[in-house]
Amino acid sequence: MKKHLVVVLLAALVLSSCGEYNKVLKSTDYEYKYEAAKSYFAKGRYVRSATLLNELITILKGTDKAEESLYMLGMSYYNQKDYFTASQTFVTYYNTYPRGMYTELSRFHSGKALYLDSPEARLDQSGTYQAIRELQLFMEYFPQSLKKSEAQDMIFALQDKLVRKELYSSRLYYNLGNYMGNNYLSCVITAQNALKDYPYTVYREELSILILRAKYEMAVNSVEERKDERYRDTIDEYYAFKNEFPESKYLKEAEKIFKGSSEKVTKEE
Repeated sequence: MKKHLVVVLLAALVLSSCGEYNKVLKSTDYEYKYEAAKSYFAKGRYVRSATLLNELITILKGTDKAEESLYMLGMSYYNQKDYFTASQTFVTYYNTYPRGMYTELSRFHSGKALYLDSPEARLDQSGTYQAIRELQLFMEYFPQSLKKSEAQDMIFALQDKLVRKELYSSRLYYNLGNYMGNNYLSCVITAQNALKDYPYTVYREELSILILRAKYEMAVNSVEERKDERYRDTIDEYYAFKNEFPESKYLKEAEKIFKGSSEKVTKEE
């Protein structure tokens, strides 16, 4: 009996809530709608808040409530995890109110929303580049912001994701070997470009060993007149790798490559 009473009371509460919301939706009292939108936002009812604010931002344009409404709309989308729409809304805010009360937060959350929406490393990274640009602009406009450190950390994480994509590509080229072309060369170029663009990446060691492996395979598979040159290039790469990563987990493999390359050069001398 008690359980049945609780269910009835909950149902009544939901119906009452729905009835109240429908009343707000139908109302032509925009002050009432504005206060309701703020109330829903404060209670974490972000779908309802966004629905009302989407109607209000045009109606309230030019009033002192328009600025806050647009920022709340962005945060409503953000808190719903609709990060792309949130970012677009924040961009609209800071373009409309370049010196507004919420401009710093809008620029920050626009970048953070794109950061949270950034795709997995194997996918197209256009969104990741966009997130980096947005966060960099935030730091340029607000260099003293308390959120600068968080923004910088997000940029580093996004850059590592870009490098991870290049690492996956380098591995793929290496695994393809000589299938339909010299994929070892593509592996070397891709990995070297990643290291050039992001020299402090956490994937530096993995990219470096891929370069060494690929150079060795190019030497092994070269025509006779190129073998000596490419084995010597492999040996140079080995020394560079060993100097930078003297405690590397790949050191035994690197030593084996060095030994194999040295023997070939010695024979040809």
